[in-house]
Amino acid sequence: MPLPGTRSIDTLDARDESAKSGGRSWPLLGPLEWLLLLVAVIWGGSYSAAKLATGQMPVLQFLTLRFGLTFLILLPALRGLAVPSWPAALWGASMLGINLLAIFACETFGVSLTTASNAAFLISLCVAFTPLCEWWLLQARPSGAVLAAAGLSLLGAGLLAFQHGAHHGLAWGDGLMVLAAFLRGVMVCLTRRHGQRHGLPALTVTAVLMGVMTLGSAGLMLAVHGTAWPPLPRSASFWSAMAFLVLLCTLFAFFVQNLAASRTSPSRVALLMGSEPLWGALIAVLWMGERMAVQGWIGGLLIVASAGWVARPAGRNAA
Repeated sequence: MPLPGTRSIDTLDARDESAKSGGRSWPLLGPLEWLLLLVAVIWGGSYSAAKLATGQMPVLQFLTLRFGLTFLILLPALRGLAVPSWPAALWGASMLGINLLAIFACETFGVSLTTASNAAFLISLCVAFTPLCEWWLLQARPSGAVLAAAGLSLLGAGLLAFQHGAHHGLAWGDGLMVLAAFLRGVMVCLTRRHGQRHGLPALTVTAVLMGVMTLGSAGLMLAVHGTAWPPLPRSASFWSAMAFLVLLCTLFAFFVQNLAASRTSPSRVALLMGSEPLWGALIAVLWMGERMAVQGWIGGLLIVASAGWVARPAGRNAA
């Protein structure tokens, strides 16, 4: 699970960048693009890792531990708050952190209540939701093609959610993942607005977000469970999953994305990151032993295709 705002902002920037490029063809993948593809695979595996970890620890306690460990690693980045407007910048970043906590709570509860493969596909709805949120929050009307892609992705979500028949009903986990995808779209718009106003370093904003989410998760844990928190698991599988989520899914992925931002086009970043749900489903099927019906694969591929359409060069969309 990437930090909300990262992949979707790449998609928005891709549309801006591709309009200038005229839809020119791209060369073969270089070393940096292979690193981006590796990040997509890592993010795809995050759904299975989170499902494995939340099977051994309450969700809110898991979120507190995950974000707390990340915050401790990112503490030096708080030096970026040493700017004259730091109170307003800190307040804005804290508001983003509250929204981000809601996203991760929906995602983590969602993945614990549905399959990791469903979660990987459904969260990709954020790419289709983001232009709609831009329309709502930033008054930027999306094109007809983007609206059509959003409708197609919703159709895919329906096929995916009901892949085992309508008699099974809509799983709570699937609904929470759709809500998380919508909140991610909101997060993209809020992040852009905050960045334009305050201009804090991205790593500093990430550190503040992690701190806010740690405090928020701990507060919710205390409100729901009181002070009787279960002891930390001792299994190697739990701590391996936690290390994977903190070190690879957050820190390594953040480093690669920032490196890519200055050395390759946003279009390439967005399209390579768009393969994440496919990797997520494959890892869930091959590693976790989950099963997807043909209808589920069709629905998932419709979501991925819609996300790819939104991220395509603007010149091709217009064709």
